[in-house]
Amino acid sequence: MGARQGHCRIEGFCSTGGVAPGETIDFHVTVDPPQEFRVDVHRVGHYDGRGAAPIMSGPRLAGIAQPPPLVAGRTVSCHHWWLSWRLAVPSDWNVGAYVAVLTTADGRSRARIPFTVRDHRPADLLLVLPDITWQLHNRYPQDDGTDGPRAVGEEGTGSPLDLASPSPSAGTVSFDRPYAGAGLPPSAAHAHDVIRWAERYGYDLAYAEARDLHAGRVDPARYRGLLFPGPDAYWSPAMRGTAEHAREQGTSLVFLSARTMYGQVELAPSPSGAPDRLLTCRSGRRRGPDRRTREHGARDRGTPDRETPGRGALWRETDRAEQHLLGVQYAGRVPEPHPLIVRNAGHWLWEATGVLEGDAIEGLVASGADRYFPRTPLPEHEERVLLAHSPYTDGAGAGRHQETSLYRAPSGAWVFASGTLAWAPALGRPGRTDPRIQRATANLLDRVCKSG
Repeated sequence: MGARQGHCRIEGFCSTGGVAPGETIDFHVTVDPPQEFRVDVHRVGHYDGRGAAPIMSGPRLAGIAQPPPLVAGRTVSCHHWWLSWRLAVPSDWNVGAYVAVLTTADGRSRARIPFTVRDHRPADLLLVLPDITWQLHNRYPQDDGTDGPRAVGEEGTGSPLDLASPSPSAGTVSFDRPYAGAGLPPSAAHAHDVIRWAERYGYDLAYAEARDLHAGRVDPARYRGLLFPGPDAYWSPAMRGTAEHAREQGTSLVFLSARTMYGQVELAPSPSGAPDRLLTCRSGRRRGPDRRTREHGARDRGTPDRETPGRGALWRETDRAEQHLLGVQYAGRVPEPHPLIVRNAGHWLWEATGVLEGDAIEGLVASGADRYFPRTPLPEHEERVLLAHSPYTDGAGAGRHQETSLYRAPSGAWVFASGTLAWAPALGRPGRTDPRIQRATANLLDRVCKSG
């Protein structure tokens, strides 16, 4: 792993994604060629429109060129890197999404390492960062110029939101490696959009990661709602069990994305024994004649199947299709942005947004979309409504449609699925903000926070 064009290269990862105030988190950093570096820690939030605030500056540290990544098959790991810095998280730090910014002494190279500060206090909403999906879409070390594995589920277009069915890839990936490029997952911006908007308007947020759901560190009874802010395509059975338990206990679920819970994953310890550091797309025999029928539901239409080995198992290939929790499920890629077409405009979710039946919210159906599959079981519900029905054209020129779903479970929990990957950016990203989506999301979260 050498420096490019004579420039120093710096990159790193942390020993755990989530840490509580008073605990420590270890950072493993490589600087090639070696020179000193510093670490500045920032917290993501609104902060009067700045988007983040500096929290602390660490000491100047001696940087070393760590050994090359270890490669076993197509799995890349840096678990053998030496410890570079240990951060004792002060007890007065607020929970939230944090970023450690690494800068070389000459100021010419910079990298980032995301981590989460969490606790177990009750709150209205628990925001769950999709770290499992982030890691499965991590191209490291491919962006180093080396022949690294393609991230699970990424298309050859290079777009972080082209999340179509899995392509040939590493079956197992490791959390013990940097994120490629600048060090942040490409879709982290979606989560940051939601965080900045929610903190701007004063919502009471706690924070966790997908691995916290997996490991049983989340007690849904402490929250009125679980908020899933961005692309969150890969779930373990334990994660799903936690979400279903939350819904059954009356805790609402809010999914501000599409293609949620598409593939099944398993987690395992690292070679050193650290829990949940290896991540595998569940092996199985994928069925379906081509990518279009896989995306758009061959089984839903009764189309004959043929077996295709070597693909990750999808939830919809079991008797627990994702629609049975979400109310809708992934329909496919949206190559060009299309408008979201409002349906049931008299519903309370659209109150004070100014929309009328059939109004078009431009550009809101983009990158990927969900819809209701009529032959796939729905969850038990007391009431259910589809709040958008949006035609679009897929990559083959066929007509498809997107749908936004809301239902109320027998427990009283609300379950909302936006059905589009473009919902979170509309909450506040420059050039993407839409006040109608801001108001609709506020209507939803206000209702969730008052329930229970």
